[in-house]
Amino acid sequence: MAELDDLRCFVEVVESGGFGRAAKRLGISKSIVSRRIARLEADLGARLLSRTTRGVSPTEAGLEFKARSERILVELEEAREAAARQGGSVVGRLRVSVPLSFGVRHVAPVLAELAVHHPKLEMDVSYSDRFVDLIGERFDAAIRIGTLKDSSLVARRIAPVRSVIVASPDYLALKGRPKIPSDLAAHECLIYTGRAAPDWQFRAGKRWISIRPEGRLRSDSGEAILRWAIAGLGIADAPSFLVSDAVESGALEPLLLDYPMPEHGLHIVRPPGAYMPGKIRVLIDALVERFEGEPDWDGCLMKSRRVRESGQGAGEA
Repeated sequence: MAELDDLRCFVEVVESGGFGRAAKRLGISKSIVSRRIARLEADLGARLLSRTTRGVSPTEAGLEFKARSERILVELEEAREAAARQGGSVVGRLRVSVPLSFGVRHVAPVLAELAVHHPKLEMDVSYSDRFVDLIGERFDAAIRIGTLKDSSLVARRIAPVRSVIVASPDYLALKGRPKIPSDLAAHECLIYTGRAAPDWQFRAGKRWISIRPEGRLRSDSGEAILRWAIAGLGIADAPSFLVSDAVESGALEPLLLDYPMPEHGLHIVRPPGAYMPGKIRVLIDALVERFEGEPDWDGCLMKSRRVRESGQGAGEA
C-alpha cells in the first residue's frame, strides 16, 4: 500500500510540473521526492510520469491515479478535521499569502494568537506584495487589498482600506502645504510603483480628479516610501494602516483631507468549493474579529479631520 506522503508527493509533482519545484513546495529535498515517486511506480507496477528535458507530465495511468489520490487526500483531511473538532482543535497545514507591510504590521499578531489557540495547526505564511496564483501555487487562502477582479475564488470583504496624502512637518515648512490636488504638481512626490495605476485620484464633490505625481524617488516598498516621507524627502500617497502611527506621533501630517481618495477593501480569498476546511474557517473568524468594521488605524485620520474642521470653525467665527 502506497504511503500517504508518497501520494502527496506525486500530486505535487504533477501540479508543479517538476521534481525540484515539488520539493520546494513540500519543504523536502529533491532526492526524497524522486525516491517516493520511484517507490510508488514500483508498488503499482505502472509508469505514472513521463520525464523530458522540459519537466515531467503524467501518463494516462498517472492522470487517473492523481485524481483518485486527490480524493483520498481530501477525504483524509476532512476526517482529521472532523475528529479534531470533537476535541475543539484544528489540525493541518495552513498556507496563506499576505501583503508585506500590512501582513507584518497587522496580520502577524493575529496568526500568532491563532498558533497559540491551535497548537496542532501548522502555518506556512508568504509575506509579499506579489499577486500569487492561489490554486496553481496551492495556497489555502490569501489576504488581498484593493478591488478584486472577477474570478472563481470565494472572497469575503473584511474592512475598508483608505489612502491618505502625507508629508513631514519639516517638508511642509520648507516647501509649503498643498491646498488643492493640482498643487501637487509643484511638489516632490514619493512614488509607489507596486500599484497598476500610477495616478493619484481625489474626489472633488461629485467628480474625480486624477493627478500624475512627479518625483525623483520611487519604490515598490511601502515601508521605504514611509521612511522617505518621515525623513522629509517628499509627499506620499499611502494606506492609512501604514502611516497611522507616524500621523499619531506627529512625524507625518495628513493633507488634502477635503479631497478623499478612493476607498478599497481588505479581503480574504480562498479556492472555490462549498466545503471550507476548519483551518481556513478559524483564520477568517480571527481576521473578522480583529478587523471588521471601522479599522483602528483610521482613528488618527478621523481625529485630524475633526481638529481641522474645528480650526476652520474657529477661524470663521
